[in-house]
Amino acid sequence: MQRREFLKRAAGGLAAGGFATSGLAAGGLMTGGSRAMAQTLSANDESACGPTYASPAEAMRAPRETLAFLPAIYVGTKTDKPDYLAVVDVDPKSSTYSRVIERLPMPNVGDELHHFGWNACSSCHGDPEHRRRYLVLPGLTSGRIHIIDVADPRRPKLHKVIEPHTIAERVNLSTPHTVHCRSDGRVMISMLGDAQGNGPGGFLVLDDAFDIVGRWEKSNDGMQYNYDFWYQPRKNVMVSSEWAAPNTFRGGFNVDDVGAGKYGQHLHFWDWNEKRIGQSIDLGDQGRIPLEVRFHHNPDSVHGFVGAALSSAMWHFHREKDPWQAEPVIQVDPVETEGWPFPVPGLITDLVLSLDDRWLYFSNWLHGDLRQYDVSDPAHPKLTGQVWLGGVIGHASDMPGRTLGGGPQMLQLSLDGKRLYVTNSLFSSWDNQFYPQMAEAGSYLMQLDCDTAKGGMTINDELFVDFGKEPDGPARAHEIRFPGGDCTSDIWV
Repeated sequence: MQRREFLKRAAGGLAAGGFATSGLAAGGLMTGGSRAMAQTLSANDESACGPTYASPAEAMRAPRETLAFLPAIYVGTKTDKPDYLAVVDVDPKSSTYSRVIERLPMPNVGDELHHFGWNACSSCHGDPEHRRRYLVLPGLTSGRIHIIDVADPRRPKLHKVIEPHTIAERVNLSTPHTVHCRSDGRVMISMLGDAQGNGPGGFLVLDDAFDIVGRWEKSNDGMQYNYDFWYQPRKNVMVSSEWAAPNTFRGGFNVDDVGAGKYGQHLHFWDWNEKRIGQSIDLGDQGRIPLEVRFHHNPDSVHGFVGAALSSAMWHFHREKDPWQAEPVIQVDPVETEGWPFPVPGLITDLVLSLDDRWLYFSNWLHGDLRQYDVSDPAHPKLTGQVWLGGVIGHASDMPGRTLGGGPQMLQLSLDGKRLYVTNSLFSSWDNQFYPQMAEAGSYLMQLDCDTAKGGMTINDELFVDFGKEPDGPARAHEIRFPGGDCTSDIWV
């Protein structure tokens, strides 16, 4: 029986009363079976589970986001308290608009919350047993993985913690980064190092009860470092990028490490079924430190983008026939800047692609500008918008009357592509190296309005959350998620 046919029959059985309810495990920490049942029973209750979508086009027609989740980080500041998950009201009709309305602290100090994702997304659409309910929130420095129940998105609750020593003992991995849900209800996480903080790392798999299954890859031969990943199962491919070993980047950036080969410059194309690298592309000097990687949202597409941070180049990868190809299609030139021993690179640290695969946005964290490109022809991007928000090269900000520390960094785009959300923290030790004032001034969350017809961006003056004014002291803000899904976590299969 095909998976989709099975799911339809299973859903019909539920509607006919074919499943009996059972008690939940004590203390609210549910077993895999009982948790799946609870999710099934609440499948039509949006207060208990976020939606999934049959296609990117359907997602673009969804109601606009009213809440945003993002980690607030105290690592590298004067505040000796745990990081926390912040809930921000982004509904302009709300009386608490542009405010942090809830804060869920983690159990421990020093996690460095960073990237995070969902237990289920649109890859699970049509599966009644796996619904968007739990955030998987790792600590990049501590190695802990927190599972957060957001059945009530205004009042998140800690569900489970996976300790780093457990991960190290089971799979010899550390430093969890990118989180992606899969169509089978399992969660896959890129791990940047082994238990000692050396490369190349690998990929951790959790089951739907958030227990460790093991490593995903059968072999990591050909892999020197790890960072981000995205999969396109209809094409039997996963692509991964490279930062560096945790022992290299944790203490800050040393330019000598680049010449010593301690930072990555490869893209890896994995055979999704065989779980092995099928092809690697050396991006060379113009592809140093390839970080965020995105396939098109169209599950039948063979096109994608990766931003090479240090080289400040945007690469287009594609496959018309074997093998995979990659070419730089945008180059941000370095700028001579007083006080710097070398020309300052743009440092492309994040990118996001609209769900219709037309608009590409990326941030130049050191230069301080945020760009929009029309990538209808992915091999020939056209610059359609540029906004300046800080940076180190001295360019005037496009937000007069407000001092912006740091540079634009993490990005998230609304499902309809009309609102772009921005924060400015990269990683605590790098923040303190390049923007030391951020430790005392804190981060921000802001919004830009995007013209999806002709292109262009304008700053929305109504939404600005100052994390420098948090109750326990200034905090750093990083990745952004919405309860109803977003443009960097949902994958279609």
